[in-house]
Amino acid sequence: MNVALWIIAGLLALAFLGAGLMKLSQPKEKLAASGLAWTEDFSAGAVKGIGALELLAAIGLVLPAALGIVPALTPLAAAGLVIVMIGAAVTHARRKEYQGIVINAVLLVLAAVVAWGRFGPYSF
Repeated sequence: MNVALWIIAGLLALAFLGAGLMKLSQPKEKLAASGLAWTEDFSAGAVKGIGALELLAAIGLVLPAALGIVPALTPLAAAGLVIVMIGAAVTHARRKEYQGIVINAVLLVLAAVVAWGRFGPYSF
């Protein structure tokens, strides 16, 4: 199970690293035009804040445990992603973007598995 948790955490980290960097590096208007229509409902600062949270969570999923420096941050990062995905699902539900909710639900479940495993029976 430890290997499975590492794989899930790594995949989540890659996904959120890409998503966070994209939100941090591109203007809100370009993000909205490229398929992230939900950004129209948020200020540019809020979009950058979400990107920063995603980037920090991606780093927190892997780096603390890999380096052995405060590995308790790994399950906290996963729990933070669960909260971010709940917010994302609510946003997509308000906009009636049901495909987005499915993606959010999958990411939420994966993050919850990492949080459960690293807080509980497979902690560092």
